[in-house]
Amino acid sequence: MFTGLIADVGSVTALERAGAGATLRIRTRLAHELSEGDSIAVNGVCLTATDVGEGIFQAQAMSETLSRSSLGGLRAREQVNLELPVRAQDRLGGHVVQGHIDGTGTVRAIREQGFARVLEIEVAPRLERYLVEKGSVAIDGVSLTVSALLEGGFAVSLIPETLRRTNLGGVGEGALVNIEVDILAKHLERLMEARTLEART
Repeated sequence: MFTGLIADVGSVTALERAGAGATLRIRTRLAHELSEGDSIAVNGVCLTATDVGEGIFQAQAMSETLSRSSLGGLRAREQVNLELPVRAQDRLGGHVVQGHIDGTGTVRAIREQGFARVLEIEVAPRLERYLVEKGSVAIDGVSLTVSALLEGGFAVSLIPETLRRTNLGGVGEGALVNIEVDILAKHLERLMEARTLEART
């Protein structure tokens, strides 16, 4: 489990496709905290470190991961948000993030609003229903608050600290970003569906 608070912005050194999957090599100051088999979130996607070296780690992404996320489009020297799993004694500073991407969104507009930067993100209708104003959403692994609901998407406001500590400060219009909606909303929907089905039988 993660909280959406980015610990480091790493740099992709290589992405090699093989069959239906891909192998990523990422340079980061977090590498010394990793061992083979450990989990790490890369742009919000939970991956397993398969090899760890001096200042670098390797992870593999299967076809399901590539189809649901933006990882397949990464290139060498591209920056990625990284987060290690939360420990039981840690503060839950963001919100519950699983690292299981629900889909991708497209940044359709960027505007400055005082000291904040507003991103307008377009998402598929199947994800819209889980978004509520002032609710939580993870974008490329960053825990954020939905500042507004828009037709076909939503908006988030990024403070300077978020722009400095994550790769969202360099995102441009048209960029593809990973979206993970609030897991509590998905569980609630499932429970309500089950309750409705029981009432009909």
